[in-house]
Amino acid sequence: MTMAALEGFAEQTFTHDGTTRAVFVAGTGPAVIVIHEMPGLTPHVAAFGQRVVDAGFHVRMPSLFGEPGRPMSTGYVAQSLASGCVAKEFVTLALDRTSPAIDWLRALAADAHEACGGPGVGAVGMCFTGGFALGMMVDDRMLAPVLSQPSLPFPVSPARRRALGVSDADLERVKQRAAAGACVMGLRFTKDPAVPAERFATLRAVLGDRFIAVEIDSAKGNPHGIPRGAHSVLTEHFVDEPGHPTRDALDRVLAFFTEQLRPG
Repeated sequence: MTMAALEGFAEQTFTHDGTTRAVFVAGTGPAVIVIHEMPGLTPHVAAFGQRVVDAGFHVRMPSLFGEPGRPMSTGYVAQSLASGCVAKEFVTLALDRTSPAIDWLRALAADAHEACGGPGVGAVGMCFTGGFALGMMVDDRMLAPVLSQPSLPFPVSPARRRALGVSDADLERVKQRAAAGACVMGLRFTKDPAVPAERFATLRAVLGDRFIAVEIDSAKGNPHGIPRGAHSVLTEHFVDEPGHPTRDALDRVLAFFTEQLRPG
């Protein structure tokens, strides 16, 4: 296990409904749950978590799969993807089911809010977990959900390209919260096959102007030279340079947290 990337985060555990997982914790202020992508809690995810800490938030990063701190590699992604696809905690193809892991994440967010106070909590899901923050909106405490390259359900059919990966009941609750003023932010590269435009079209249809879409041009010849295979907006394909679209996306995410979790 490579833990150097998680220096500055304290390793704790959190248990809900009989499931105990490691959670890496740092910072003070309103709580933000950072939910890692495939293949696990990589150094790039940890670096993003540190940026959220530096912006003045209490961050909790649960380890859902993989080895905390281990760098990304092709083999590691394949290994984690294979195990994640068969795990009962995750729903990878169903059109109208919420992954059971989201219930555990809701409980983690509730615990963080109780500990940190403030008006509510934020969350970022990425890739495999990208849509999990949407499912967490069932709880009124979730005020700042960010869906970064939400890839589930896998877009292997037209219906799944449009689907959001939550149950009908949960989606109805999300609609109600949006109608009452709650906002959702979504991030994607425009040519990312794992996050089709149809999925963001569904989010716009469901949420209206309460959906804040950040779509970064990755078409051939784009002005920033972003590769067509770019996928991870805030981590693996993030470029920390002023004026770069991914840096702008990070700034918008941090501003979203500030606006929703520190009103006034």
